[in-house]
Amino acid sequence: MGIRTPPSDRPTPVDPWGGAPEPAEAELQAAADSAWAVELGLIDDLDAGFAHDLSDDPGTESARADAPNDAVSLAALLLDRLDDRARERHRATAAEYGLIHRVLAEAVADPEPWVGPDPTLDGIWHDPRGRTAAAVRRDRLDMAERAAVAEIAVRLRVAEQTVRSRAAHAETLRERCPRLWAAFAEGDVSERHAVEAAQLAASLPDDADSWEAFDTGVLDRALRLPPARFCVSARALRERVHAESIEIRHQRARHDRGVWMTAELDGMATLTALLPADRAADAMTRVDRLARHLSTAPDEERTLTQLRTDAFADLLTAPAPAPDNAATAAAPTGASPATTTATSGPRVAPSPGVIVTIPALSLLGADTTPATLDGFGPIDLDTARRLAGEATSWIRLLTHPVTGAPLALDRTAYRVPAALRRWLGITSPTCVFPGCGRPARECDLDHLRAWSEGGPTDDENLEPECRHHHRIRHETRWAPARDPDTGELMWTSPLGTRIDADPPPF
Repeated sequence: MGIRTPPSDRPTPVDPWGGAPEPAEAELQAAADSAWAVELGLIDDLDAGFAHDLSDDPGTESARADAPNDAVSLAALLLDRLDDRARERHRATAAEYGLIHRVLAEAVADPEPWVGPDPTLDGIWHDPRGRTAAAVRRDRLDMAERAAVAEIAVRLRVAEQTVRSRAAHAETLRERCPRLWAAFAEGDVSERHAVEAAQLAASLPDDADSWEAFDTGVLDRALRLPPARFCVSARALRERVHAESIEIRHQRARHDRGVWMTAELDGMATLTALLPADRAADAMTRVDRLARHLSTAPDEERTLTQLRTDAFADLLTAPAPAPDNAATAAAPTGASPATTTATSGPRVAPSPGVIVTIPALSLLGADTTPATLDGFGPIDLDTARRLAGEATSWIRLLTHPVTGAPLALDRTAYRVPAALRRWLGITSPTCVFPGCGRPARECDLDHLRAWSEGGPTDDENLEPECRHHHRIRHETRWAPARDPDTGELMWTSPLGTRIDADPPPF
């Protein structure tokens, strides 16, 4: 078939390049790269136009001579934009810290929006708890700050301790490290640099010369070092400028020693201990020695790290004997008889209560729904079955077969108050204030409708609140209430924000 000749009256095709030379492949690729970056939000149209026009800018002749193609220029542009975004993020974070500090300062300066009018100004006022007017006023300032912290935490969806820490860091930096604070506010210093500096500055004595020396040195390091190296260098600087001897500081730091557990994924947990360095080194040496001894067994397949962990756990969880003499007590611990007798005395193995909720079908092997360890969360079924096999008593909890909602509790073996508390610990495993995760077993049971006003003591009118939030509920304008239609718990903040209670964690 032949190719037809176009009619003479058909419009002549327009040159898409307007008579200009067809773009080179590199230019087309650069334009495509710019369009891709705009589509992903990495740059905007103005930046894309700038990147496309680089080849037409006479001022870029030298740069074009060094660059293999415009892709290098685009990469440089993207990196510049990345620098800008990072600085904006640092500035925004510093502004957030400053605003948190200001809100709390304003709450203390004017507590009425948070806790209501000052009752001590009433001429016939009398405190039912026997406090003086000065004590009540101090408590009002404290509770106003607590209420403001709770409001910020709920709005930002962060922990209340995080709010307090950010306010404290802002105050410390503004007072003790004004140069570093200014750099943080300008976006030149990251949040991690600022937080580490604030924590170190807060540990310095009340000495202006120490603050000045630390601020000057820490700013120089923050502008030059990445966070990990900065932390090491800043701590060394803190040691040099500190006006107190390390002996005095160590004696004070010993009071902060403690042990705590952090839940991890897949039924694991991290156990952390803060203790004097010499004792920590001794403990690590002992665990390492035991692990290396166990590794010499011919059939041992565990790694050295696993062996250290198992040896550590065995030392802490093995039943402690009730020794007839000090030498017997010293044998399992490796301590000298004199040390054991002086510091410990006779010990009895504890028998703590552990609450494990296991779906009946899972317990029978007909389902794989995980069990729940009270205060921790999901655990594997093998561990749950082992704990169930060791249990000396049971509580029967009937749940809905589809929703899993608790329906009834077997109370035959317990007095009503104990059973009611245990029931509430199942239906509300944690404090019901938004964002609070304190276990219900450590909480007060608060009447939503006061007992003095006819509120009943039952599962619909009682909710667990930690002591801190219990006080906030009764001494500030924070108020809980149940939705009359759904029965769901809701909180209203002093400023009128309405927040639903958190769903159960497990």
